[in-house]
Amino acid sequence: MKGKFYDIQGFSVHDGPGIRLTLFLKGCPLRCLWCHSPESQAFPTQLNRMEVKCTGTETCGRCLPACPTGAVKPGRKKKALAGEGEITLVRVDRTLCNDCGKCAEVCPSKALYLCGTDLSVDEAMEKVRRDKPFYDSSGGGVTVSGGECLCQPDFLLALLTACKAEGIHTAVDTTGYADWSVIERILPYTDLFLYDLKHMDSAKHARGTGVPNERILENARKIAAAGGKMQIRIPVIPMYNDSTEDFDAAGRFISDLGAAVEMTQLLPYHSLGAIKWERLDREGPRVEAAPPTDQLIQARKSQLEALGLCVTIH
Repeated sequence: MKGKFYDIQGFSVHDGPGIRLTLFLKGCPLRCLWCHSPESQAFPTQLNRMEVKCTGTETCGRCLPACPTGAVKPGRKKKALAGEGEITLVRVDRTLCNDCGKCAEVCPSKALYLCGTDLSVDEAMEKVRRDKPFYDSSGGGVTVSGGECLCQPDFLLALLTACKAEGIHTAVDTTGYADWSVIERILPYTDLFLYDLKHMDSAKHARGTGVPNERILENARKIAAAGGKMQIRIPVIPMYNDSTEDFDAAGRFISDLGAAVEMTQLLPYHSLGAIKWERLDREGPRVEAAPPTDQLIQARKSQLEALGLCVTIH
């Protein structure tokens, strides 16, 4: 059994307590309009194209004959970074590309690369063990994130079980959009859930993420009732969920979860991941707004704190 990863980040300090290793599993059932990790959405391994690294077909071009389907073609020209003249970049015809990675294998500058790596539990645990002294000294551990890691339930369960067998603190970063049976299985091996709360109105939730929220809210209630621990995470999206009324509704829900919620984190919207959509030759996120102001974030923080909640800003 193997899991499909799109990234692994060491020395993470924002995904749970202490110093952590965050493992990002590929695949997500949501399509958030503000998504800053589009490479996490699809389950299969995908070819990415980082145009800024391409040295041009004039001096390289190895990817063109390497592609078995003819999907890699000469593209637009741009001014050379060094010297005079222009270089011809490559483009990918996504109607022909089958993500085989033959072009990436021969690309010396890594302008073409595959996103999606298969690892067994043992292979993943080799990476986990390397940082164990940091977990032990800082009260950290391992966070499994996504995409939506609950979409790879058997692998997730096996990985969490292996971590707990070695005394490593575990956290699961999740949208909560999964069958309760999946969450119920991992509960005994999950010390903390980093739980997204995007909107309390189901219709608005669906417009912003592609799915309704009833299952998400019900799973949060069940985690709390079962004795699980949570950090609630609210992405603060302008003109979507940043109003006083939105936070009133969210605050009441979080308060009702009681002692299960150790902390609520506010994650202000940003557009730093927009370039990632170009790497997949996909249209970017459909939220076009300035990041929320510090004044607004502080006001929403105070609003939740007035309900007795512990609130931090990520």
